[in-house]
Parts: sequence; structure tokens; C-alpha cells
Amino acid sequence: MDWFAENPWLAWLGLALILAAIEAATVDFVFLMLAGGAAAGAAASAVGLPVPGQVVVAVVVAGLLLLVVRPIITRKFMVAEASHGIGAHGLVGRSGRVLQAVTATDGRVKVGGETWSARIPKGDATCQPGQEVRVVSIEGATVIVTGVTAGQKTE
Repeated sequence: MDWFAENPWLAWLGLALILAAIEAATVDFVFLMLAGGAAAGAAASAVGLPVPGQVVVAVVVAGLLLLVVRPIITRKFMVAEASHGIGAHGLVGRSGRVLQAVTATDGRVKVGGETWSARIPKGDATCQPGQEVRVVSIEGATVIVTGVTAGQKTE
């Protein structure tokens, strides 16, 4: 215990490293902000602030990081594609390109970097190669698509 009393900044630094390791597993930017608070506690300790002051500095800095920095980082690094959902159903609403003419019974499209078998809903016009399409639903391993007109925006 004497070691902690003589080197509290190392204890704060150790806590910051542990929190950073937890952040690597969660990738939610919460533990990273807490690690920043612990690093501020280490800095406060290094300049000779007493332990209660170190705790206050750590808590205030962590709180500010959580309230100010985390939302900015989250917006920057969280992929917009994630809002589409996970798995194949995450393709619904996305656009793609026709590789092989798409009819009510057959066709191929490229969506999200992958080639899919495709169909159009009954009554829709055939989609030709190179044409932009939008995924309206998924049935098994087949995407159901509709053609996108020139003025229509996707994604």
C-alpha cells in the first residue's frame, strides 16, 4: 500500500490502461472517455493535487468527455450503413446495379458489393443491365427490386 501512496499517478495510469483495454472489446467509446478521465487523474496526481482533488478532476474530465466528445466521435465513426440493419434484411431500401436483365422470374443484381439473384414484382417493367434498382424486399436468397427513375433518390 505504501507504493500506491508514493505513486498514485501510476495507479491512475494503470486504471486508464485497463479502461482502454475494455474499450477495445466494447467499441462503444464509453470506456475510452472514462480512460481519459483516469489519465486526467494521473496528470492531477503528477502535479501534486491531493487524492480528493484527483478524483474530482477524473470525474469532471470523464463527464465532459462523455457529454461533449463521445457524441462527436460516435457520429464520425459509426457507419451510416448500420442504420440499414444487420444481415440480408439490411439490404432493403438500398440501391444496386443490374448485371443480368431482371424479370418477374430471373435476373442478377449487385447490391452492397455482392451479386444476388433478383426478381421484379409482377407488373413492373423489366430492368436492363446497367440500370439502377432499389431493393424492396428479400425472399430467401432473392432480392425483389424495382427500377429507379433518373429523378428518384436512393439511400
